[in-house]
Amino acid sequence: MTTHWLLAETVILSMSLAGGGTYLARSAACRLRWLDKPGQHKAHSRPIPLLGGIAMYLGFISTLLIVNSQWLFSQGVTLAIAATLLAGMGLYDDLRGLNPLPKLVGQLGAGIALVSSGIFIHITGIQGLDIALTLFWVVGICNALNLLDNMDGLSAGVSAIACVGFGAIAWVQGQIPLVVVCGAIFGITLGFLRFNWHPATIFMGDAGSLFMGFLLAALGLMVISPSAEFSGTWLVPIVILAVPIFDTTLVTFSRLRRQLKITDGGRDHTSHRLVRVGLTVPQGVGRIYKVAGICSGMGVAIALTPSWAIAAPSVMILGLLAIVAFFWFEQVDLSDTGQPTPDSHPARFVSDSESLASTPVYKQP
Repeated sequence: MTTHWLLAETVILSMSLAGGGTYLARSAACRLRWLDKPGQHKAHSRPIPLLGGIAMYLGFISTLLIVNSQWLFSQGVTLAIAATLLAGMGLYDDLRGLNPLPKLVGQLGAGIALVSSGIFIHITGIQGLDIALTLFWVVGICNALNLLDNMDGLSAGVSAIACVGFGAIAWVQGQIPLVVVCGAIFGITLGFLRFNWHPATIFMGDAGSLFMGFLLAALGLMVISPSAEFSGTWLVPIVILAVPIFDTTLVTFSRLRRQLKITDGGRDHTSHRLVRVGLTVPQGVGRIYKVAGICSGMGVAIALTPSWAIAAPSVMILGLLAIVAFFWFEQVDLSDTGQPTPDSHPARFVSDSESLASTPVYKQP
């Protein structure tokens, strides 16, 4: 079987498995009342089923077992185990709630698993420092994808676009197993997007966002060769994942400036600010898709043309645009984001029972 047919089979199979699994997960979540309920800091106005992330996880693992089992059992065992850990931890957080510290420990554990299998950053030449940077990268991207999952279709679509970039690099470098992994991730995001596009009828939840964040963080490390002669290859995954990195930076700085806890949820993300200036949800998400596509293309260009003559101006232009966008977004009105203010009295939150009684629940057609 040629690589083209293998990739096509992978995408079609993963898309079908994730799409069918998402349909079943949506039905199960409605029956079991596993729903993400509306709140002051949330954009949706009715309870939405969760479990989409588990459908994506099962579709991904099943696809690799069918089309790429030899690689999975020889080189991808650590990746699969760590991804399973984060998907399970995210599911528990979705259904029961989990404090930030255990989530951080789980993410660090996934990063340590990668390092133990020989997958880590090679920048400084000091192994301890490189390992620390690797753990920071894994934790950062996991949380960036988790924060980016704030609007219908956003996190899944940006993940799909990033996978195209990583897959193109792996293809040119002849890393066919990684091409298949990228194809599997691309397929599950498309299958899930069928149900997550606005108006969404299911969310991926933390189970999906942490799982996807870890996979993208791992791919960013795996497509870069430690023996590459070009010293700027470490810029490639940063550029490809610039959208979630920018959103996390914007939200973190903005919440600190307003004296809010970074972990406080709210409608103050990039996507929310685009809607606040007049765009519809699909338009706002579409604009972010375009930016993600440009960043992915720039990352591929840097990887395939390993020269500072390409990398330096690309990163400078991207950085300048990010700074301009940062200050522009900070001018958007944030008076109604559903977040507490330092001098406000504690708000009364509607209980689960009251929320379910007063708000229509999405029902399986």
